[in-house]
Amino acid sequence: MRHPSPASKNHKPSSNLIMNGSVRVRVIRTLLAIQNGQSLASVLDPLLNSLHDGDKGFAHALLLTTLRQWHALARLLDSLADNPIDEVEVRTTIQVGLVQLLYLEVADHAAIHETVEAAKEVGFAHATGLINAILRKVAKNPNKFRKKCNKNHSLPNWLAYQLKQDWSEQYDALTQGLRQSAPMFLRVNAATTSVAEYQEVLDGAEIETELTELSTGFCLPSASNAAPLTLATTGLRLRQSTAVSALPDFADGIVSVQDMHAQLAAPIIHRALMSKVSADNSQAGLDNHELHILDACAAPGGKLAHWLELLSSEDASVLFHVKQDNTAATSAPTGIKLTAIDNEASRIERIYDNLKRLNFTQTDLAQSSNDIALDIVCADATRWRSTGASKKQYSAKNSGVFDAILLDSPCTATGVIRRHPDISILRTEEDVEQTALLQAEILQNLWPQLKVGGYLLYVTCSILKQENVLQMQDFVSRHDDAAVVAFTEACSWGIEQAIGRQCLPIDREGGDGFYYALLQKTMA
Repeated sequence: MRHPSPASKNHKPSSNLIMNGSVRVRVIRTLLAIQNGQSLASVLDPLLNSLHDGDKGFAHALLLTTLRQWHALARLLDSLADNPIDEVEVRTTIQVGLVQLLYLEVADHAAIHETVEAAKEVGFAHATGLINAILRKVAKNPNKFRKKCNKNHSLPNWLAYQLKQDWSEQYDALTQGLRQSAPMFLRVNAATTSVAEYQEVLDGAEIETELTELSTGFCLPSASNAAPLTLATTGLRLRQSTAVSALPDFADGIVSVQDMHAQLAAPIIHRALMSKVSADNSQAGLDNHELHILDACAAPGGKLAHWLELLSSEDASVLFHVKQDNTAATSAPTGIKLTAIDNEASRIERIYDNLKRLNFTQTDLAQSSNDIALDIVCADATRWRSTGASKKQYSAKNSGVFDAILLDSPCTATGVIRRHPDISILRTEEDVEQTALLQAEILQNLWPQLKVGGYLLYVTCSILKQENVLQMQDFVSRHDDAAVVAFTEACSWGIEQAIGRQCLPIDREGGDGFYYALLQKTMA
């Protein structure tokens, strides 16, 4: 829930985003647009594109830092004002001034003078005396007010309360971690080069990185042996974030920017799929060698691209039980059909753009050694049904179409607040309940389309249990054909839950908040 001061509840900022005036004026207008419901992603580029190169860095830092400290600054402002400040524009202007004094080390006279002038430009000259007085008071003892601002969380009260309920032991570290910036991670395209080789390229470009490896262990019922399986996911963490345009060979699809915890999704579902393939190939008289897999809620396509990289790198003989001598295989393989769905056309375009950069167009994939047929569909995951399933097959309890489903479920995205600090302003307490209901609808629709023996990986970038472990517990309790695949102690990431594991964005050098649960469909 948005948490303005009591006096400002009935005063909404203007929705007009006008990019003129000083840098501070443009940042103030951008913040007002966000408070009016626009996302940071939709307003950041217009802001930066409107500025000269020399001003972009300051504007970016001013905007992002103000958002990260937003709620703490609002509480500090309330303590500094003798009377409630009604106008959102005035409150926003003061908070922009406070950030300069407390976090950006802007000289006092510059921060105060330019912020007062900005108030005049946005049409609130009548408040310049108040703004000047508050900022001068803070400038006299910035350390005192910085400590006061940093003492508690910078989250809306409803979210802080829920985190206290969900993560009492990690609460302090978590709420402080969410107001920090996040590190930048890279995923190297395994279909083109190795992580070690690309790290050498970065070294040559004087871009310092550190190897980051996450291990995952789980026990798959369909594995050929009873021993737990382990896999390693390796990425690169930049010691200092940089523009993607500065990354060597980025335009050629050699590397992608993806959070380290997000890089777990594709390897987990891919390893589960390979386990099913191995089990299926060991069965005599296997008729159908086509693999049909689904990436649901796929946009913008990062996890989809990662899965395609792994599929493209896989040995066809492993996928389709192709014998290595001149004897005939059990039957001729027919390839892989990967369906990706998302419900927004604009986001579908982002999938195409990302896959094109990585050389994963439908034509490229069809000509690959594993003959991957990619079908991208704009559809609602709560109602969509694969065209490969008849109504009779869809309704049959033990039938299905897909060998594996990656469900990157809609969520409140509270786990990525470090990267998208506008989330703490835009999300409301009611959003959590509505999102949980949407997740349940999607699961209910997709589960019947999974084959017996197939796997569904449920992923969110939320840190709220209602969207994660509680959602999974409710789903499993209502589906006697849903078996939980247990993660083992070999996992170097996340916190064990009753079902699945939860990553928290606590470590300054670590990944974002993601939840993972792996289910296998059994014979009911």
